[in-house]
Amino acid sequence: MERASTTDGFKVLAVAIRREPWIFTLSTVGSALFGALTVADAWVLGWSTDHVILPAFRTGHIGPGWLVAVVALFVAVAIGRAVGVVARRLGAGVMQYRMQAHYRRAVTRQYLRLPLAWHQAHPTGQLLSNANADVEAAWAPIAPLPMAVGTIAMMVIAVAQMFLADVVLACLGMLVFPAVIVTNLAYQRRASPLITRAQQLRAELSEVAHESFDGALVVKTLGREGEETERFAAKARELRDTNIRAGRIRAAFDPTLAALPDIGVLVVLAVGVVRVLHGHAAAGDVVQVGYLLTIVAFPIRSLGWVLGEFPRSVVGFRRVQHVLDATGGLAYGDARLPGTAPGDATRGARLEVDAVAFAYEPQQPLLRDVSFEVGPGRTVAIVGPTASGKSTLTTLMARLVDADDGSISVDGVDLRDLAPGALAEAVAMVPQTAFLFDDTVRGNVTLGGAYADDEVWAALRAAQADGFVAALPRGLDTRLGERGTSLSGGQRQRISLARALVRRPRLLILDDATSAVDPEVEQRILAALRGATGGTGEGATLVVVAYRKATIALADEVVHLDGGRIVARGTHEELLRSSPRYAELVNAYETETDHETGPARSEADR
Repeated sequence: MERASTTDGFKVLAVAIRREPWIFTLSTVGSALFGALTVADAWVLGWSTDHVILPAFRTGHIGPGWLVAVVALFVAVAIGRAVGVVARRLGAGVMQYRMQAHYRRAVTRQYLRLPLAWHQAHPTGQLLSNANADVEAAWAPIAPLPMAVGTIAMMVIAVAQMFLADVVLACLGMLVFPAVIVTNLAYQRRASPLITRAQQLRAELSEVAHESFDGALVVKTLGREGEETERFAAKARELRDTNIRAGRIRAAFDPTLAALPDIGVLVVLAVGVVRVLHGHAAAGDVVQVGYLLTIVAFPIRSLGWVLGEFPRSVVGFRRVQHVLDATGGLAYGDARLPGTAPGDATRGARLEVDAVAFAYEPQQPLLRDVSFEVGPGRTVAIVGPTASGKSTLTTLMARLVDADDGSISVDGVDLRDLAPGALAEAVAMVPQTAFLFDDTVRGNVTLGGAYADDEVWAALRAAQADGFVAALPRGLDTRLGERGTSLSGGQRQRISLARALVRRPRLLILDDATSAVDPEVEQRILAALRGATGGTGEGATLVVVAYRKATIALADEVVHLDGGRIVARGTHEELLRSSPRYAELVNAYETETDHETGPARSEADR
């Protein structure tokens, strides 16, 4: 397990200082002012004793001028220290929160840039932890940093006065510093592995919770609440125990660090008494060195606060940096698709798939030499058995990932040459699993886009969703709940379809996006999409991953995919006559669909 060293901790802090130099300077100056004036308290006290208090005892009288001077000095020092505290804490807080905000934005931008394959290889809980807990941990030492740096001024002044008073006693007092270093190294060695494990467990715990919430329906219907609770509890107990072990080490480290200066004071006083008895030192010098060593204790403690955060900080920074250093983002060109002006939005796009090959694992190709064309305004159905590569092909056409070989073009432009956002202006994809946000119907359809309600209702009508939306308590303003749990599966699919239609795409890709809708409603939806009753507009191109025979029959052409290759192309009727494998497949699907749906299909999907 990789350890976090003190050097690594200072490197992390250097990143923050380089990014926020002025805020760091402000907070450090404030801390230095506080430290210098804390030492100045001793001078003010001594000056007041020599010039005001002792003469008053001798004469029995205090002059008003001297009294005002003493009060003014103490007030000035107090005000200066207050200003230093405000500057130190304000600067440290601003610096810490700005660094957290910057890295959260950087991690989020990286998540958006990285391809879908990268996200599929990393658990959701880990991604949440990287953007939240790890970022917070990385910059936790910033809060005590300005105090630790600023109080070095206090320490330098105090140490200098110690050596001026008595070199021998000062050298004894300085032994505190190597003791602090040794203590910190021991702490780092023991605490770093535990803190690393704790950060990983936080991500794993988030992943278990995320899976449990997402799979609540499965968990409850199969009566697995107890097992799922125990799975979460086991991770929670392991995280608890790891944090407790780390906390025990920290609990020993903090008081040890606090006790070292006090031990140094006792050693100085013990040796100082011997030196006074032998006439090698004055009693006042011993007291002065002892007092100054107590002043040095505060900078040592503040350094200890920074050092104590280093293991967690380094671990968090490494985990965040792992995300920021990830490679594999999609490359873009600067081309735009022709005919994407608003007036051309109803013209269908030409899709060309040329010798496409793709594999998730190098030795297990999923698509091989796939080639076909879809003319503008035509409808093509992609049919094939499970695991034949249909859904993967749709993700390639929507450029969620890039093909390993071959190319996919829209209107003669390779998708890899398009500028960022250019493909979304003309192409929309509706996946099989409909995802809805905890928002209103309007918000789920528009996703923040500037669409009028008339456009939203038109998209809902094309998706055959206007009826049940109008019956909702607040119509378009009805909140759908997290993931649209207040709707049926078919209703969620139709809202998801309307989300694509409102953008009036010239190429619409449906990955079995109507599987939860009853066949009659599906027929009306596809008829609308083909322009018979409105929809995306006459001439829009449609690619459908389909299973039902009636749906496939509506397509102008069928592409039969099997084993990652195209084994047949033609109309539905032609393939039924010429391809026994195709006929067997679609007839099997039809039988299974009839068996599953039956005559009592839910009214909510009609």
